[in-house]
Amino acid sequence: MTDATDTLHQPADLANILSIGLQKRPDDIALISRRAKWTWRELEDMSSRLAKSYLAFGLKPGDRVASLMPNRWELVVNYLACIKAGLVATPLNYRYMAPEIDHALGLSGAVVLLAHAERASDLAETELVRDLPLGVITFGGASGDGPHVEDMINNEPPGIDLPVPDLDAPFVIFFTSGSTGKPKGVTHSLRTMGWMCGYALVAMDINEDDVMLPGSSLSHMGGFLWGLSILALGARLIVARSFDGNEMLPILREFKPTVLSMIPAALFELVRDRHGVHDDFASLRLCVSGGDKISSVLEHEFMRKAGIIISEVYGMTEIGFSHFNADKSVDHLGSVGTVAPAFEAVLLDDDHNEVPLNTAGRLWVRAKCTTSGYWGNQSATDESYDADGWFDTGDIMQIDEQGFYWFCGRKKQIIVHDGSNICPQEVEEALQGHTSIEHAGVVGVHDLVHGENVVAYVTVQAGEAVPAASEVIAFAKTKIGYKTPEEIVFLDEMPFNATGKVDRVTLKRLAEEAHGIDA
Repeated sequence: MTDATDTLHQPADLANILSIGLQKRPDDIALISRRAKWTWRELEDMSSRLAKSYLAFGLKPGDRVASLMPNRWELVVNYLACIKAGLVATPLNYRYMAPEIDHALGLSGAVVLLAHAERASDLAETELVRDLPLGVITFGGASGDGPHVEDMINNEPPGIDLPVPDLDAPFVIFFTSGSTGKPKGVTHSLRTMGWMCGYALVAMDINEDDVMLPGSSLSHMGGFLWGLSILALGARLIVARSFDGNEMLPILREFKPTVLSMIPAALFELVRDRHGVHDDFASLRLCVSGGDKISSVLEHEFMRKAGIIISEVYGMTEIGFSHFNADKSVDHLGSVGTVAPAFEAVLLDDDHNEVPLNTAGRLWVRAKCTTSGYWGNQSATDESYDADGWFDTGDIMQIDEQGFYWFCGRKKQIIVHDGSNICPQEVEEALQGHTSIEHAGVVGVHDLVHGENVVAYVTVQAGEAVPAASEVIAFAKTKIGYKTPEEIVFLDEMPFNATGKVDRVTLKRLAEEAHGIDA
C-alpha cells in the first residue's frame, strides 16, 4: 500500500473562488479567449449578476442547472454563478443526442437547461426538455425566442440576496462516459471539489504566475477541474473553443500558456498538425495528459516538437488526479507516476489481498476528494466503497520497486487469451508505432478455443496508403509477440466516446456483430 503525505491543510476556497485574484490583481486579465478578455473584477460582476438572475428566474438553492454548451467563456460564468446561488451545476457532454440528453435530465431531475441555440433541433426530439419546470435558457440565439443567458449576465435584478454557500451540499453532477453501462451521475460538493483542486495544484506545482490552457471540454471533469483550480489560485485561465490546430496553435502563439492539458487523442492531432512548429510550444513548461494510455509514439513525437515530455496523470471523475508522473527524465515514460499528495492507494487481487510488486492488481484509493456518491443511485455508491472508505476504481495497474504505477486497463476491458491477460492499450500502442496507423482501438471477442481473440480496429494517417492487414500483424508481432491481434479491421474514422477516448464499447459491439456473437 502507498500512503502519501498530506501537505495541504485546507481545500481550495471554491465558495470564494475569485477572492485571491480580486485581492491581488483585480484589474488584471483573469479569463481569456481569442474573442474576449475579462478582468477579475469583471468576472466577479458578471457571475454575481447571473447568480441573481437565476434566483429571480425562479431557481432555488439545490436546484440542478443542466447545461448543453460548447466551450465558451459564458460556461465558466455559469459555473461561478451556480456556486454563488447555491445551485447544482449539471454539465452535459456537447456530443449528447436526444436519448442521452433525456437520460441525464431524468437522472438529475434538472429544473432548467442552458443550451446553445444551434442544438434547438436536437432538443425538439427529446421527451423531457419540454417538461422542464423552468424550460430552456438559450445561448447564442436570436432575441425574442425565450430567456437568454447573455441578458441574464448583463442585467442585474433588484432585491436579490445571494445565499451563503453550503460546502457539503451537492455542487456538481458529472455523467460518466458510460463505458460499462448507462452513465451514472458522479456528485461532488464544494468541499470535495475544493480538495480535488488543491491536490491537483500541489501535485503539479502550479503557481499563480502560470497561464493555464485546458485543451478539453469544460463540460468534462478535466477541463472543469482545471478551470476552477486555476481561478481559485488567482492565475490566468484560457478558454479554447475547440482543440484542433486552427484554434489551439494561434492560442499557443498569442497567449503563451505555461501549462497545457489535453487527452491523448487530441494531443496526437495537435502535435501532428503540419502548421505547428517548435516555437509554438516554447512557452510551455508542463504538458499534462491522461484519461487514456499515452503511447510511446505520442511521447516521442511531442518531445521532438515541444522539447519537453508529456507528464502523464491518472484520474477519474469520481476521485480527481490520484497519480502524477513528475519525473522529467525518460526513465519512467509510460508510467502514470506515483501517488499524488494526500491519496492512499493499494492494488488488490480478486480475493481482496494486496498483490506483490510488478503484479497486476485492481486499484483502490482513499482521499478527502472522492465523490460523495452517485446521484440517485445509493446501491452503486455502496458497491464502489468498502467499509473503510476505500474507493474501487475498477482499473488494473502494476507498481514497480520505485513506487511508479503502470496502467494495464479497465477490469472489464482486459482480454483473456489462452489464459493470459492482455491490456488493450498495450496492443494499441504497438499498432500506433506503424508508420501508416493513426488511431487504434483493440477489443476481445469470444472464441471457443482461446477464450478471447484480439481484434484491432485502426485508421490510417492522411496521405498514407492502406497497408495489408498481414503486414500490420507481422509488425505488431515483432513488438508484442503473443498479444498480437488475430484480426485487423480498417475504419474510415475511429469512434470516440463522449470524453474523447477510443470508444471500445462501440468497437466491441462491431466485433460481436461481425463474428455473429450474441452479446
